[in-house]
Amino acid sequence: MKEGAQVLPVEQGSNLILLRYFQGIKVWKEEKQLTEFIMAQNVSPRSGFGGSRKTNEGVSGGSKDTHSVSKRLHSELMTLMMKGDKGISAFPDGDNIFKWIGTIHGPEETVFSGLTFKLSLEFPSGYPYTPPSVKFISPCFHPNVDTAGNICLDILKDKWSALLDVRTILISIQSLLSEPNIESPLNTKAAQMWKNQETYRKHLTEVVHKNSN
Repeated sequence: MKEGAQVLPVEQGSNLILLRYFQGIKVWKEEKQLTEFIMAQNVSPRSGFGGSRKTNEGVSGGSKDTHSVSKRLHSELMTLMMKGDKGISAFPDGDNIFKWIGTIHGPEETVFSGLTFKLSLEFPSGYPYTPPSVKFISPCFHPNVDTAGNICLDILKDKWSALLDVRTILISIQSLLSEPNIESPLNTKAAQMWKNQETYRKHLTEVVHKNSN
């Protein structure tokens, strides 16, 4: 043992090992998902995301545009994973980089606390100059979300900017859950019920459980 090295008590050392172990589980899962995605894209781990890839279906435009969008999305995926923001995540759906599945956890200490929602994100050939199509897959009773899962959010429409990214979109939607714009609702029933949070939470829970069975 090196002179001056810190010796931890057995109990404290064991707890530290366990803490690092459980912290590592989340990282391992994310790295495993990323590795599987890289393999599906036929990309050499040494060459990074700049290598050859499978042709992605469902995206119009020339190959040059497609490659540019693909490169941008790979970069956004890495940024999202490295940031590790609490309560949000997203990964490509299978081996198609132009279609993602996002996950948002309801903000704590709100009527959405404890609930998890899935979203679909589809990126056009004009991305990032054209916004992606983002919809809730999971039923979401919310003033700014209609029954088809469409979301009324300015940054997905006229306030969109090429400077925005997937991370910004997910954070904005998570914030929208607890801070809706009830003056311009897509779901008028939800907007009216929002004033009574206890009643709203009860109905929201019923909607979620009804569609999860």
